Amino acid sequence: MAHSFIPDLADTVSIQDGAVVSKVIHRDDDMNVTMFGFDRGEGLTEHTASRPAIVEVVSGRLSFVVDGEEVILTPGTWLHMPAGASHSLKALEPTLLLLTLVKPDS
Repeated sequence: MAHSFIPDLADTVSIQDGAVVSKVIHRDDDMNVTMFGFDRGEGLTEHTASRPAIVEVVSGRLSFVVDGEEVILTPGTWLHMPAGASHSLKALEPTLLLLTLVKPDS
């Protein structure tokens, strides 16, 4: 198959009570795309990614801290982080988030 098609990203994962769930929806040599579902109050502690990352909120709202700066992400927001950027997040309400990790330039 030369292309991938997902008619509704929100249908790829279900938000579960008190949990963080994730599902890889595309992976190839150049990128890894994962859909996350965060229940209210759930999140990820501070960490870094070894690859450049793009974060897009599909639904919900969350507090995202990148390199010490807090931003509130809502549907339609877009965030790019270079490889190695320190970040954490906490869902302020049930949230679906699309994470794309891209192959760094060689």
